[in-house]
Amino acid sequence: MSVNQIWNVFRALLQPVDEDLSFPTLLSFGPFFGVYVIAVNGMFPGPVLNVTTNHLVNVTVTNKLDENLLITWPGLRMRRAFWQDGVLGTNCPIPPNHKWTYEFQVKDQIGSFFYFPSLNLQRSAGGFGSFIINNLPRVPPPFDTPYGDIVVFIGEWYKQSHKALRGALDNGTELGIPDGVLINGKGPYNNCSMAEPFDYEKINVVPGNATCPLPTAPVPPNGVYDKSLAMEAMEQSMSIRQDFNATGGGLSRQGAFNYGLLSSTELFILRSTKPVTIDGKLRATFNGISFENPGYPIRLADQFDKSKDVYNLDFPNAMLPSGPPRIGTSLINGTYDHPMELVLQNNDTVVLSFHMDGHSFFVLGMGLGEWTKNSKKLYNMNDAICRSTIQVFPGAWTTVLVYLDNVGVWNLRAENLDRWYLGQETYMRVVDPNVDNATVFGSVPDNVLYCSDIENYTNPKSLVSIARGVGHPKLYLTLLVVFSASISILC
Repeated sequence: MSVNQIWNVFRALLQPVDEDLSFPTLLSFGPFFGVYVIAVNGMFPGPVLNVTTNHLVNVTVTNKLDENLLITWPGLRMRRAFWQDGVLGTNCPIPPNHKWTYEFQVKDQIGSFFYFPSLNLQRSAGGFGSFIINNLPRVPPPFDTPYGDIVVFIGEWYKQSHKALRGALDNGTELGIPDGVLINGKGPYNNCSMAEPFDYEKINVVPGNATCPLPTAPVPPNGVYDKSLAMEAMEQSMSIRQDFNATGGGLSRQGAFNYGLLSSTELFILRSTKPVTIDGKLRATFNGISFENPGYPIRLADQFDKSKDVYNLDFPNAMLPSGPPRIGTSLINGTYDHPMELVLQNNDTVVLSFHMDGHSFFVLGMGLGEWTKNSKKLYNMNDAICRSTIQVFPGAWTTVLVYLDNVGVWNLRAENLDRWYLGQETYMRVVDPNVDNATVFGSVPDNVLYCSDIENYTNPKSLVSIARGVGHPKLYLTLLVVFSASISILC
């Protein structure tokens, strides 16, 4: 019996559990009066999606916005399901007033994640929510059972709409300091009055009482960036170590995979600088290249023999040797079942966060200044923590080691929304040379969403993505997600 036949048997035995979700545009009132936000099922932030590891998840997204939409799932491994990753390099966008179904398996993971819209700065207007993966009953978590879960979303907020912010960047104006911070979509809950200031290292808040502390940090003299603060933060980050005896989403211990024995022969130094003007537009770059999204997903370009017209596998492993920064669609060529060392060099003036879809990586080291081969002496090759997003301080570097165990096309990007929108991203095309150099196990999903001038364009109204999972799933969780309009109160 073939793999596909076995999979069809499993699918026939699965019984779906349905849950309706909706993503609307909301007109907000309160401290940021008159701002439209994007909500999920009339909620801002969106509802918590609770699933169990190894289960299958269906998410039907209905787009009632007036622009294209995609939803992405940072931190989820998306085993053999890069078609569901929800970024332009893997998915055609969902047009307004259309719907599309993501289907993927949450394989061998537990923890708290989130989802958000990946296009056109939409995340700055909301559309995000929590995605919690619970442990299997037979595999207890590596901590005592909590009394419950409390989801807290803390994020910057601008009074301007995401379209106005997008217009500012398009016109060459950087966004500057946000107007405020929201916690779970709310502004200030009550007014606070200034009292006689006192310095505290910690503040205890007892049940029934409230306090309005004003947290402060040491002020750098003359506004000069204090590198000692960055060094302290880096030391704290590197102090977090892996517990070899703890289990996670599966039965294996965390330390069962000894990354210290890997011999990495591939090294990419990804250098970021302040945004620059390229062809009259403000752009952000990796290694002097500002990424331009292709007209259709990379694997569809492969499928229809259009790869030469869409992308190049020529991403430089360091800065461009000569010439000015340029705009291009340059990809990193990765080999399945091989390690790769990535040095994230931040020559910008702000703290940057970087994320890689479809994989987790080991944080080997951090340091100030320019990375050199001597920096390897600072690496932790024993018990480094495994993450999918990492911060890099200005004038500093962070090195991660990623084991390419997931074939497909995976986004590597700056998580800072302005830098991402301005082109600070690329994709890694991970191929398996033992399977006809293919980047996917099996063919293109039957009902994949087509766009641009790809042949056999299909009306997206009837499209449902069918991503084949792996392993032995126990349950379907089906979620209907709709973006529509209503009114929200931020305060």
